[in-house]
Amino acid sequence: MIKGLPDRWGTCFRTVILDYMGLTLACWKGTIVVGLESGKIITLDRITGIQTAILSGHTDLVTSLAFSPDGTSLVSGSHDKTIKLWDVQTGGVVKTFHGHTEWVDSVSISADCTTIASGSLDKTIRLWDIQTEECHHVIEQQSWVYHVMFSPMDPQYLISVSGNKVCHWNINGHQTSPAHTGSCIAFSPDGTQFVSCHGEDIVVQNSNSGEIVVKFCVADSNINHCCFSPNGRLIATANNTTVHVWDTASSHPHPIKTFTGHTLYITSIAFPSPSSLISSSKNNSVKFWEIDTLQADPESTSPTSAQIRSITLQANNNIAISGDSNWVVKTWDISTGLCKASFPTTPRFASSELKCEDVRLVNNQLIRVVYTGMTIYIWDVEKGKYLQVVDATLDGHVYDFRISGNGSIVFCLHWRSIQAWSLQTGKVVSKVEFETCLPGRFLSVDGSRVWVHSPESEPLGWDFGTPGLYPVQLSNSPLPLQNNSKLWDVKQSRIKDAVTRRVVFQLAGRLANPVKSQWDGRYLVAGYGSGEVLILDFNHVHV
Repeated sequence: MIKGLPDRWGTCFRTVILDYMGLTLACWKGTIVVGLESGKIITLDRITGIQTAILSGHTDLVTSLAFSPDGTSLVSGSHDKTIKLWDVQTGGVVKTFHGHTEWVDSVSISADCTTIASGSLDKTIRLWDIQTEECHHVIEQQSWVYHVMFSPMDPQYLISVSGNKVCHWNINGHQTSPAHTGSCIAFSPDGTQFVSCHGEDIVVQNSNSGEIVVKFCVADSNINHCCFSPNGRLIATANNTTVHVWDTASSHPHPIKTFTGHTLYITSIAFPSPSSLISSSKNNSVKFWEIDTLQADPESTSPTSAQIRSITLQANNNIAISGDSNWVVKTWDISTGLCKASFPTTPRFASSELKCEDVRLVNNQLIRVVYTGMTIYIWDVEKGKYLQVVDATLDGHVYDFRISGNGSIVFCLHWRSIQAWSLQTGKVVSKVEFETCLPGRFLSVDGSRVWVHSPESEPLGWDFGTPGLYPVQLSNSPLPLQNNSKLWDVKQSRIKDAVTRRVVFQLAGRLANPVKSQWDGRYLVAGYGSGEVLILDFNHVHV
C-alpha cells in the first residue's frame, strides 16, 4: 500500500513496455492489472513496475477489468463475448459467464460481491448472479453499451453509457432517473458523486440528488476516459494522447496537471494513489505519472501534510505505527494498508523542537517516546499522559532511540554509547560504550537485542536481556533487518546482498528518500516528509 509519497511533481517516473498492446487498466492496493490484445491479463507491481503474473483464459482482446471491493477477485470482459471471474491470489479462473452475442466492452462488480454487470456491443446490459452464474436481468438499449459501473457503496445502484446517453438503474433493471448526455462515467470512491464527460465538458454530480457539484471544460477535446483519485479529490480525464488532472474542490476552469508522452491513443487511466496516475496506450506502454500533493486550505490542516517523524513495524501484530510532526499517531494494517486508528495528541513543546521519536504498541497501549533538546518524554499516547520525563544530558545529543519489544526499556543512542532507560523508573539500567563516535548511526531493536548501524562499519549488536549493567555483545546472531542474507540500507534506500554487497532492490524516484523506515525481511514500511506512509510486502516483490 502506498499513500501519496510525492517528490518531483508532474513527471513520468516509469514506463513499462509490453509485448502486446495494453488496452485497459485496473488497480487495487499494490497491484495493477493490464488487459492485453492477446486475451492475456498481466499483473504489475505498483511500486516497481515489475510484471508479477500472467492470467490466461480469454481468447481475444480484454476490454474491461474491475476488482472486487476487497481485492480478492477480478472481473474481466473480452471480445470473445465472455466475462470471467478470477481469483487474484492464485491467478485462476473461478467462473465464466456466457450469454452476450457480441463483444463485452465493460464490466463491474457490486459492492456486496453478489452481482456482475456487463455492457456489450449487442446493445444489452446484463446482470449476473455470481453464485449461480445465471443472468437474472437483461436491459435492452438502443445502441452499443460501452460503460457500466456499480456504485462503490450501494450494491443496488449502477449507471451505464449507451449512445452518449447516461442512464441510472437499480439491481432489478429499472431506470431510476431521467437519462442525460455523457460518453464516459466514474464514481467517487465513497459513491456520493459521479463524473460524466461528453465532448469538452466534465460534470461532477451528486449521486443522490443529481445536483451539479462542479463543471470543467477542455477546449477542442473529446474525452474518452475518466476516473476519481482514491481520496475523491482529483479527477483524471484522457483524450487521444493527453491526460488532464482536475481538482474537484476548486472551481478553477483549468486542469492542475497535464501529462503528455504517449504517442498513440490512450486506452485507459487509473489512480493507484492520491498522488500518482497510470495510463495505458496503443503504443504498447503503461506510464506511471507523479502528481503534486494538494496543499491544505489556509484555515484547515490536512491530516496527511505533517512530516512523518517515526515508523515502527510490528509484523506479529499486523500493524505499522507512524508518528508525525502534528503530534498524530496512526496505526496501519500492513495487510490492507488502511489506517486502523488515529490518536491526536497535544504537545508540551513546539514541533520544531522535536528531534526524534519512537512509538510502539504494547499490551493494547501505545507508548510514544519523544526527544527534544536534552529531555526524553515517555508518553502513553492512548491515555494522553506522560509516564516519565528523563534528563538526557549525561552523554549529550541523542542520535536515535527505540522502544524494546515488551515496552519496558527505551534504548538511546548517544554520542559514544547506547543507554537503556527504564520506563518505570526513568533511570539508566544498562549501557554500552564506544571508543569513538561514528556519524550517521541508527538503532534497530528485536526484543531485548539492539543493533547499531553505521555506514563506516558492519552492524554491531548486544543483548540487553542478560542480568547486570553491561549487556552481552552478539557475534553471529542474525540481524532483525535481514532476510535470506539481504540487508536494508536505510541511508541509501536500498537492499543489498550481505555477501556480495550487490544492490538487489532500490527505492527510486518519488520513493527514494523516506524520513524513517523499517524492514523485517518481508515488510518495508517507510514514512515521508509529505506525511504519507509506504507499506511494501516483499512476498510480492522479488529481490
